[in-house]
Formats: sequence, structure tokens, C-alpha cells
Amino acid sequence: MKLQVENLSFAYDQKPIIEDICLNVKEGEFVGLIGPNGSGKSTVLKNIYRALQPDAGIVMLDGRDLFKLTHKQAAKKIGVVGQENVLPFDFTVEEIVAMGRSPHKKLFDGDSPKDKEIVRSSLEYLGIEDMSQRNYLHLSGGEKQRVLIARAIAQETNILILDEPTNHLDIGYQLQILDLVKNLQVTVLTAIHDLNIAAMYCDRLYVLKEGRIYTTGTPEEVLTPEIIFEVYGIKADVSIHPITQKVTITFLPQSLNFN
Repeated sequence: MKLQVENLSFAYDQKPIIEDICLNVKEGEFVGLIGPNGSGKSTVLKNIYRALQPDAGIVMLDGRDLFKLTHKQAAKKIGVVGQENVLPFDFTVEEIVAMGRSPHKKLFDGDSPKDKEIVRSSLEYLGIEDMSQRNYLHLSGGEKQRVLIARAIAQETNILILDEPTNHLDIGYQLQILDLVKNLQVTVLTAIHDLNIAAMYCDRLYVLKEGRIYTTGTPEEVLTPEIIFEVYGIKADVSIHPITQKVTITFLPQSLNFN
């Protein structure tokens, strides 16, 4: 499923937050949004998955206007893992993951054997089946994030939108989660804070600066010392790792004398 964003803009209290955002995510691609804090990454994603209403622009899914779909229709096509995941009531982990099946059921339908199997498989896929009866509100931040990713997987959509999905995870879980998402072979659009993680997993990157697309391309094209300095104001050494054959970035201390 192809995701196309054209001329997306959003302002808060008449202050532009993002302007004229254009994205094109092909079926099966793993595409990252990178940029400094405050550059608009989360705002772009929230406008796409309709947590915010854009002031201008359109979002197309395989040529259909996403904003003209009902929320249930959209939820059958796009799974979302956002940054803010506050729940007003406590649920078990299994109940949270089962919520991913809601778009596929009528209002008062219970869980079918198929639903239960999908929930079980999603828990197992994330390695959290032993947590199924624990209370969600009692989990650590990293555990909660894994549960929410399992819920998105149980939703069985063709597109996943992830807002810094590994933000609360240690490095081992970061790699595990992104390996699992990559292996799903679905279309992914994700905001990523860590540039080395972005380089390792993303097919293409969009770089945001001050609410606009600064540049786009493959990690090799985008993650250069020049662009990193222009966007982040930080000097860096960039090389290709001999084992992964991916871009590797070493950030250099501001105080280092390069003369």
C-alpha cells in the first residue's frame, strides 16, 4: 500500500509548525523522518494519522483520500504507535493488544477464535506472552511500548506509523523491536531520533528542519557530515561500517580543534 502526502501544513495558535510537507512512501518501504527536536516530526505523523487536523494538504492511500475515510476504515489500513499513550483505565496486556482487533469487528462483537489467535501470535512475536495478564499501568515505559507495538501488529494493517517507537527502550530492545518491525514486510513511516538507528533500518529518509523538508534521499545520500552540520549544528565523522555496510556516524565534541 502506497502512502502519499502532498503540501501538508499545520499551525498552532496561528504559528506555523509544519509547512508544505510532501512525502511519498512506496509499498514495502521503511521510511524515516529525522530532524532536531522541534523540527516537526511528530506533528507530521499526527496530521497523517488524524490526531491533528491539517490546515492544508492531503494524504492519499493508494489514491484514496485518507481524510474521507471513516476512522474505522482508516484503522483497517494504518496502525499507529504514538509517543503519548496515557489510558484513563487500567487493562491487562492481553486486553490492550486485543484492542487492535476492534476495526475488524462490529460494535458488540466478542473476540472470535481468529482474534484470540492473532492476539496470542502478536504477544509471542514481541516476546511478551508471559506478560499477558499483567496490568498495563504497572509496566515500565519500555514494556508499555512493546505492548503497543504488539497491538499495532494485531491490527493487521498494511501500513505502520511509528513515532519514535524505541524511545523508552535500551539498545538491545531497540534493535529487537526494529528487526521485528522490519521483518513484518509492511510499509513503515517512522520518526527516529537516533541517526545510526535510522541509517541501519531505513530505506529512505526525510530530513526536517524548522517545520519543512530540508532534504530527502537514502541514508548514504542524506547522512553526510555537511548535512548533519547544516541541520543539527554538530560536526560528525561518517563512514560505511565494514560489517553492516550501513552508514555509521560518530559525533565529534564541539570543543575538538579541527585545525
